[in-house]
Amino acid sequence: MNEPQTIRDLLQSKTIAVVGISDDPTKPSNYVSAYMQRLGHTILPINPSLETVLGEKAYPSLSALPVKPDLVNVFRLPKFIPAIVDEMIALGLPAIWVQQGIVSPEAAATAEAHGIKVVMDRCIMVESRGI
Repeated sequence: MNEPQTIRDLLQSKTIAVVGISDDPTKPSNYVSAYMQRLGHTILPINPSLETVLGEKAYPSLSALPVKPDLVNVFRLPKFIPAIVDEMIALGLPAIWVQQGIVSPEAAATAEAHGIKVVMDRCIMVESRGI
């Protein structure tokens, strides 16, 4: 988890599913995702209460996505991370990035045991500025 090379690799992801994205531009899930869009990443919003966000169609779950994302970026409380990892395992998704301030050691261990690359408690926007 949080290996420097893994962070560098995941920052090259083309498609990023954002679980817990908000349509409020003052929320980190929104402005961080908008920043990643500006860098050229395709954002796949995951929020069952939204129709669209940042000009993209929103989906209720990872399972509802029409494509497999390269990376799942999570803006949800720690208690929700294990279920997200379980869905990722079922879908064969390769990588999870859990935003700064959010930690679930059990979910990280489960993900890594299933071959999923894990970055946790790091901000993808901050890390992308460092490359």
